[in-house]
Amino acid sequence: MSERDALVAAVAGGVELIELGQPFFTGMPCSPNHPGFRMTLVRRHGDMMRPDGGSAANEIIVTGGHVGTHIDALSHVSHDGLLHNGVDAYQAQRGGAFTEHGAEHLPGLLRRGVLLDVARLHGVEVLPGGYEITAADLTRAAKQAGTEPESGDIAVIRTGWSRLFSDREAYLGAASGVPGVGVAAARWLAERGVVATGSDTTAYECISPGAGHSVLPVHRALLVESGIYILEHLALEDLAGAGLAEFVFLLAPLRIVGGTGSPVRPLAAVRR
Repeated sequence: MSERDALVAAVAGGVELIELGQPFFTGMPCSPNHPGFRMTLVRRHGDMMRPDGGSAANEIIVTGGHVGTHIDALSHVSHDGLLHNGVDAYQAQRGGAFTEHGAEHLPGLLRRGVLLDVARLHGVEVLPGGYEITAADLTRAAKQAGTEPESGDIAVIRTGWSRLFSDREAYLGAASGVPGVGVAAARWLAERGVVATGSDTTAYECISPGAGHSVLPVHRALLVESGIYILEHLALEDLAGAGLAEFVFLLAPLRIVGGTGSPVRPLAAVRR
């Protein structure tokens, strides 16, 4: 049996899909650095009736590319004026859209996913605000999971913070800070060759109490230095509740030409 046949056979045998993303709704939590999500109906049933009695409704959606569950393109962050691989950020963004590293180049992902459950590692439902996840935390979480990220994998890191998603102020954590990955932990992931990594928080990386999103060194370490995509606002409670440390990760970003990120709906596929 060929590799393709084996993959088709696995899907034909039945899989369960676990949501890894948050729902999109008007007023949902959003980083103060980005315009929020808004959706409203612009045509309602009955506003216009067709001769046969049919009617249709539709909406208008306004959102930033880094709102809700999303993936960062390599154009999202620069350092000293340079994007990943030394691309001149100023030149690349001329004309109002990126001519290099734009969101249209974000890959579709069908990869092995590994859950590193740092909240479980510390015996808590939610890590405290401002907690910095270290390389040692990831090493221990991988040991707890019985597997660690390898080249080409997607590493998702659970802090438990998504439990606060319905409370906008608590989730954004302006006063409390938000738990997240530190630079050393980011480099631990880069050394293992992951394609992308994500977490269940606003910024992925550790935000100290009162600091806001003023300095984001982990974004530099991953996007600029390593070319690793970042996923934010993941929903990992169902995955963790199912006890799954290893799974099939599925993701299809929107091909937004010249953009810096894309809203996404990530899924974990597991055997029924």
